[in-house]
Amino acid sequence: MKKGITIMAETKKILERSEIAEKDRWAIEDLYPSDEAWTEDLDKLKNLLAELGGFAGKLGQDAGTLLAYAQKTEHAGVLLSNLLNYASRRNDEDTRVAKYQEMNGMAMSAYVAFASATAFETPEIMAIPAETMDRFYEEEPGLERYRRYFFNIRRHAAHVLSPNEEKLLAMAGEMMQTPADIFSKFADADLTFPDAVDRDGNKHPLSQGTYISYMESDDRELRKSAFRNTYDTWAAYKNTVAATLNSQVKGLQFYADAKKYASPLEAALDNTNVPVEVYHNLIEAVHKNFDKMHRYVRLRKRLLGVDELHFYDLYTPLVPGADTKIPFEQAKQTIFESLAPMGEDYRKILKEGFENRWIDVYQNVGKRSGAYSAGAFVHPYVLMNYTGTLDSQFTLTHEMGHALHSYHSNKYQNPIDAEYVIFVAEVASTCNEALLMEHLLQKTTDKKERAYLINHFLEQFRTTLYRQTMFAEFELILGQLNQQGVALTAERMCEEYKKLNHLYFGDDIVLDDEIAYEWERIPHFYYNYYVFQYATGYSAAIALSRRILREGERAVKDYIGFLSGGCSKDPIDLLKGAGVDMSSPEPVNQALALFGELIDEMEELMAE
Repeated sequence: MKKGITIMAETKKILERSEIAEKDRWAIEDLYPSDEAWTEDLDKLKNLLAELGGFAGKLGQDAGTLLAYAQKTEHAGVLLSNLLNYASRRNDEDTRVAKYQEMNGMAMSAYVAFASATAFETPEIMAIPAETMDRFYEEEPGLERYRRYFFNIRRHAAHVLSPNEEKLLAMAGEMMQTPADIFSKFADADLTFPDAVDRDGNKHPLSQGTYISYMESDDRELRKSAFRNTYDTWAAYKNTVAATLNSQVKGLQFYADAKKYASPLEAALDNTNVPVEVYHNLIEAVHKNFDKMHRYVRLRKRLLGVDELHFYDLYTPLVPGADTKIPFEQAKQTIFESLAPMGEDYRKILKEGFENRWIDVYQNVGKRSGAYSAGAFVHPYVLMNYTGTLDSQFTLTHEMGHALHSYHSNKYQNPIDAEYVIFVAEVASTCNEALLMEHLLQKTTDKKERAYLINHFLEQFRTTLYRQTMFAEFELILGQLNQQGVALTAERMCEEYKKLNHLYFGDDIVLDDEIAYEWERIPHFYYNYYVFQYATGYSAAIALSRRILREGERAVKDYIGFLSGGCSKDPIDLLKGAGVDMSSPEPVNQALALFGELIDEMEELMAE
């Protein structure tokens, strides 16, 4: 009881970071014992980059020179990773601290300097004849460690520029981040909203961070007020935001053209060796399953008992009153129990993370919002803003899924092969969520609680598989329109976005005028065709969790092999090894078939 009261108090009062107990703050000292130690490594990296520059024009000279370069590059990569992790984690602890803002900027500049200093690498490695590379491997066995790395460079032969052109493109990298930086500063720091007003006339502070919590409220007047005040505010800046997003689209087109790709989509996916067809397969599969989403919308309208369903009615639970506060210690224990199907070796690492301050648990003044996992080499770091809700518990197991993926990849792969590509990034996290949901459903005997959990599961499908695919389709449309020479005005963006909402959600929801402006507040449109991977990752995770529960130890062994793979194989092959083929639309269709079954059960439970 006492723990529950503590959680509730923490969600009402936002503490200063100094007031947060050490056990609830991540162990940043595991990366660097002090800021001074960080600065020392930054100086080491600068010296190392100068040494790397001295290899220009020499990589094809002999096997020993190529090995020396590869080893120094790997070392520089580890240093850079540590520097970026420390500066970013420090900055996210309290974004108001100027010192860590500066250090974060210095780390990003070091990243750009690394890319610039090694810009000669790709064209020079590409220029080495195949027979020479074979001879180098024979002469210098140490090069075997870097075989995959070199192969991955050489497979981009058609898109490699001259050394000077590659260097110029690398130097432009910081500018390419400008649209995303402008959006972030505008959305998170500068933009303010009128208070939302509830049914009793009480005012509630409205922000990017509080918006979804109001959308989940059972107070319809509060939801409507938050919805309208949010999008009316964004609408006033539609031309500014459209210009920012247009700059992002044009920047991606510039890069694709410079690298001789047919489209920005092809350029983005080729970076991780994912076929373009996977993107289109996802959209096509979701289109073929619109009937289930439209059916869910009709069910939501009926269960909420409203004459008209609006977009501000999509997030509120269909089974109100079932949610309870979950203390953090209880959440950890439940997650630990839910992952029993993964075996004791997996849970031992999970427990290590829980007990050794991998997690920054609670919100503090100035702390970055949201949640993430960062896979540092020393151990993963997980940022949370834990509030004690069921959603917060799912977020925790989600981020620990990421963390254990990073842990396995870092343990079993060389640093140069350890970082898994973004296509598989959401699989482990969502697999954890699916196993937690199965555990909770098996534990409950209360029909109301079961209906509440199924409602949560249905919402995961709506927000992750359907909604993220809609975002992916919007991003695709913008890229295609730009390639066709169509001006990406605010009006055109609003028109395309509103059409997609009607397509995805059907005729049983009012197409509110405000929803046309939702694209303005979505940060994913600055992530370079990233967002589709939430949907593909979710589909793969559903398939893998079902296989683990069905087949046990054999499936777990294959899954751990996937987690340990880093980027040692292309992502499609890594997932095939775990038992799911994402080159086919079948996993998406299977996941959406489960969505349909859950709707069936929800209808039965709510009819009783």
